[in-house]
Amino acid sequence: MTEQTAQAEQTVQVGQPVPPLAEPAAVPPVVRKDRRVLRGVLRWTAAVAVFAAVGSATAYGVTRMDRTDVPGLATKTDGRWTYPELTMPALPSGRPGPFAGTNPAGTHYADLRELVLPAPEGAEADKSLRGEDGWLATDAFLKEYGGTSEREELRQLFVDYGLRHIAARGWTTSDGTHTRVYLLHFDTAAVVDELRNSHLASYSEPAYAVRGTDVSFPDEEFPTKALSDDLDYSVYIEPEPYGAEQVRQAYLGAGDVLAVVLQTRKGGAAAVPFQQTVALQGRLLG
Repeated sequence: MTEQTAQAEQTVQVGQPVPPLAEPAAVPPVVRKDRRVLRGVLRWTAAVAVFAAVGSATAYGVTRMDRTDVPGLATKTDGRWTYPELTMPALPSGRPGPFAGTNPAGTHYADLRELVLPAPEGAEADKSLRGEDGWLATDAFLKEYGGTSEREELRQLFVDYGLRHIAARGWTTSDGTHTRVYLLHFDTAAVVDELRNSHLASYSEPAYAVRGTDVSFPDEEFPTKALSDDLDYSVYIEPEPYGAEQVRQAYLGAGDVLAVVLQTRKGGAAAVPFQQTVALQGRLLG
């Protein structure tokens, strides 16, 4: 795992923010070693310490570490975005979380519109995804896919599987990366599992091509330890040669919610902000 691995930037917890995790353990002094070696050791130590916390079964979120806190990383960015502090909306009284043992249907009782990842600092909001009262029309989501026949097939699938709502948010950052996050709400986790596994996200490629792509392959570089064990996920990348933009996409099954995350960018969509965005959205749904 290298520094290019996405480090998710915030802590998520029900009700109120959680203080950042403790700083990575200090590296013992290295005697008479080249400064480049010391810098490399410190980078590895920071990465391992942070991702150990991300992979913990008891962790609710992913902590932020300022680059200036780690020697050797203060002057060069790895591409991570700065998100606002994230908090889980309070659950209705007496209602369990989606992965509680007393909630076999995987129901998200919190308002789905409050579970969509906010845009990072400095990003321009995509007004077309605001919807009406925060709910996006199905047709607006279907525009992400290429052919008319594919859109009609997807529309019928959503009818057959009882799609209830879509909450969404999109933004464009200063480097031209366009991000779209969609949360599709169904009746139960079993419905989401069947839809995702049987109709949308195969092992080799997504079943329906996103607009502007001919083929996408599983993203073998994605750091799966950044995602909760409660999630079912499929992550894809459009290989070279791609067209005007490269597309990255993820399908996350989280209880009764199917999250679809898309990022596109002219000249290539960077791995780090995509990994970070998917990991943070997964944590909000957990």
